[in-house]
Amino acid sequence: MSVPLLSVSGVKSFYGSIMALKGVDIEIAEGEIVSLIGANGAGKSTLMMTISGNPRAREGRITFAGQDITRLETHEIARLRIAQSPEGRRIFPRMTVLENLQMGAEIDRARHFEEDLARVTKLFPRLRERLTQRGGTLSGGEQQMLAIARALMSRPRLLMLDEPSLGLAPIIVRQIFDAIRELNRREGMTIFLVEQNAYHALRLAHRGYVMVNGVITMQGTGHELLERPEIRAAYLEGGRH
Repeated sequence: MSVPLLSVSGVKSFYGSIMALKGVDIEIAEGEIVSLIGANGAGKSTLMMTISGNPRAREGRITFAGQDITRLETHEIARLRIAQSPEGRRIFPRMTVLENLQMGAEIDRARHFEEDLARVTKLFPRLRERLTQRGGTLSGGEQQMLAIARALMSRPRLLMLDEPSLGLAPIIVRQIFDAIRELNRREGMTIFLVEQNAYHALRLAHRGYVMVNGVITMQGTGHELLERPEIRAAYLEGGRH
């Protein structure tokens, strides 16, 4: 692999005295989709939040585009065009869809707003029909589309998606994953995907990692991991949606 866009090396992070990440190493190259799978509580979301600066890595190093970002503040990391769509969607429920998207757009990129609005509503046509509707009145699937669209409004170089399929009906899950694939194929967007839905995540990914109790236990191409019997037994039994 060429010089990675994102490199996480020996990262340990804590919640109080509890070590959540125990020396994690991952790399993501420009233009890749990389999936991180694991059981609930494995530390997947913690890794994504640590990359964003909260919690901070207590040990190890995180670099993005050759720059050490380990000690940067969260807002400084976001300015480097790293966008995150967090677990649980976390949209602004009292704001309209349009206002949510405006919140995602950076002020210095406001001149691109109409262009970016057209781009994300082409990806998620349902949002265009609901621009004046309050976010809290949307369905779960529509809220997830909005959360991803809001992250895209900042024109990220790295898009981090935390459990985008969580709690959604199978048909909506397919729509979300189709949109992620389209972003990567059409725009070459680099995507880091944290998912419990191992089947969809690994089918989509160029490469994948498996996390167990804050440790990376396995890595390989998405196809290789899908074929591993221990992955099938632990994550895929009955998991195809």
